[in-house]
Amino acid sequence: MTAERHLDRLRPAAARLARFTGRTLRGEWHAIVVDPVRQLARRGLSGLLLAFVAAFGVIFFHDIAQHPAGAVWVTRLGGVKADLPLWLSLLRTPVSLYVPALDLPVWAGITQLFLAFALAELTLGRSRTLAIAYATTLAGTLVARLMIAIGPGWSGLGLPAACGQVLDTGPSAAVVGLFTYLSVIRRAPVVFTLTGGSMVWESIAVPNLAGREHLIAVGSAVVLGLLHGRRAQLRALGRSLLPTRTPGPSPTAPTAPTAPTAPTAPTAPTATQASPVLPVTASATVSGPASPHPTSGRTPMTSLER
Repeated sequence: MTAERHLDRLRPAAARLARFTGRTLRGEWHAIVVDPVRQLARRGLSGLLLAFVAAFGVIFFHDIAQHPAGAVWVTRLGGVKADLPLWLSLLRTPVSLYVPALDLPVWAGITQLFLAFALAELTLGRSRTLAIAYATTLAGTLVARLMIAIGPGWSGLGLPAACGQVLDTGPSAAVVGLFTYLSVIRRAPVVFTLTGGSMVWESIAVPNLAGREHLIAVGSAVVLGLLHGRRAQLRALGRSLLPTRTPGPSPTAPTAPTAPTAPTAPTAPTATQASPVLPVTASATVSGPASPHPTSGRTPMTSLER
């Protein structure tokens, strides 16, 4: 009876876990596979331009590197090492996205590269795909240089100076960064586990420079994914952190003395000023024309007095 009771208690939890797993896998399938396929059907092969360029670029540089002279030119164009000057590393970093790593199988790397750039281009667009790929690769390169500059020690954070002569990871850091960024913004834990988890296992199993650069690419992609869609909040935060200056009283500049005005010439009197009009009072009456026989001190007689 005790075992049956435990089974009865575990069955609802197992059912909820199964439903949660099913919903997660279904949502991840739609976010990672179905939506990009719909975009591909709408845009056509033009939506895979970056993927084709990246794949053909890796094939091109791989074929050139098979010859001694070609290998030298591939290294000069896209070979990034930590012992190079910083400006030269930054100049070669965009080309290093197409230079395959020496210790990785080329065709398997081309498949991963094509899939990563295809899904990212259909989901994010070309400009953002290139930005994420370059940012994650550059982050791995710069932090690796910092680790080598620190030197061995620092609880395993630093690296020996001999790692400065090892070639960069090539396009693998961009592939890992794109997959991690997509898994973060699309809420895809399975893809995140397959990409980020595999890089963690690689860095533990084979502790080398490439493994650390992959971990740095994963971390930078996670940070960029968490900042996705928060541009307005970041701007508001930046404005709040900036010091606000209260406008103080601005000193007034002394005014220049005005020049004295010339005296104006007297004006001629007008007609109204030449003959002023006297005010008319209420008692004033207008006299009529004088009669031919004026009478002094006598009032005229009426008809009855006559």
